[in-house]
Amino acid sequence: MQNQFTAIIEREKDRYVAHCAEIDVASQGKTVEEAVKNLKEALELFFESASPAEIRERSHEEVRVTRMKVALG
Repeated sequence: MQNQFTAIIEREKDRYVAHCAEIDVASQGKTVEEAVKNLKEALELFFESASPAEIRERSHEEVRVTRMKVALG
């Protein structure tokens, strides 16, 4: 069984951090592609080892990503 998740990717110095907001799992890599690949692996390992209760507890069914303008100062 497969499901779709959102990956939020941020650059941190010389690395990229990929975060799955729906499950609150993160990973990193030297490139965007590596960070996403590592996040996918981390999610697969999480789902293999987590109990159904932990999956329910960490799951966020509705996640929205948006951009907004904010006045500075």
